[in-house]
Amino acid sequence: MTSTIIDFENVTKEYPDGTVAIEDISFSVEEGTTTVFVGPSGCGKTTTMKLVNRLEELTSGKIYYDGQEIRSLDKIDLRRNIGYVIQEIGLFDHMTVAENVGMVPTLLEWDRARIDDRVDELLDLMDLPAETYRDQHPMELSGGQRQRVGVARALAADPDVMLMDEPFGALDPITREKLQDEFLEIQAQIDKTILFVTHDIDEALKMGDKIAIYRNGQIVQYDTPKEILTNPANDFVREFIGSDRLIKELKFMTAGDVMDETADVTGKTLSELGAAGVEFARNGQGYLTVERSETTHVALMKIYEGHVEGVLVTEGEEVVGTVTEADLKRNLSEGR
Repeated sequence: MTSTIIDFENVTKEYPDGTVAIEDISFSVEEGTTTVFVGPSGCGKTTTMKLVNRLEELTSGKIYYDGQEIRSLDKIDLRRNIGYVIQEIGLFDHMTVAENVGMVPTLLEWDRARIDDRVDELLDLMDLPAETYRDQHPMELSGGQRQRVGVARALAADPDVMLMDEPFGALDPITREKLQDEFLEIQAQIDKTILFVTHDIDEALKMGDKIAIYRNGQIVQYDTPKEILTNPANDFVREFIGSDRLIKELKFMTAGDVMDETADVTGKTLSELGAAGVEFARNGQGYLTVERSETTHVALMKIYEGHVEGVLVTEGEEVVGTVTEADLKRNLSEGR
């Protein structure tokens, strides 16, 4: 059973000038998950993150870290368990990559051999082979490489929680997408609890196990990406997601969700079909096969783009249903 590691209870942050950054927010973060804070600029998402490691202090309410109220914890001890990655990266140009990554373990007085081993392990994990990059300086690296070093530094002391404030926001779109994909692979290996701030709803949907959508200092919806796409809480959420909400929803559908089980080819094997499969895919454009449990995004986008007329849904060799553009549109529009 998954346990919560961070709990916000009716938390408000008001600055001395009377500005209320967040007001009466409550939510829980499960251990080993990625929770994304998303919303317009100035809505309170970064303030929420900074409250967790006490870079900002709350005005009222309570925040619990692993069952303990954070104001009862020493700030330094708290931050030792929390890695922090920011958009500007914040690497020290006069230090080598290895010195940057090993900075926190050095402050914690790890022995040199342990630090070196940890640095090499993390650089390799970040696809920055240690033998090539450990002695380079940040100014010798590309933006994407510097961001990888920043993530490695945040992981160096093996924190329980990572805070990531727009970590890929300053990168070009191609590098940004590549790093998103790489980080998802890394997270599958390291299984950290991550709080991730972005203003980009597409990034939030891609990166998050849970998403908190902010508006004017309040959370207007906190749920899984699939639930937010299929059941937006209000017009603000619906508009923030965008007019292509239904297309985004494809990433969370499976072939079994939308298939027609009554087609003539159902019950046959792929090897039996041959010409029947081509006939099913009208105009001789060929057909795709997907497993029932597969997400339908790639295959069904090809239907939309006109590359194929339909999809055969299989379990092993047996065809258990089909998906056409009509099936897709019907399922996307039901209840909308």
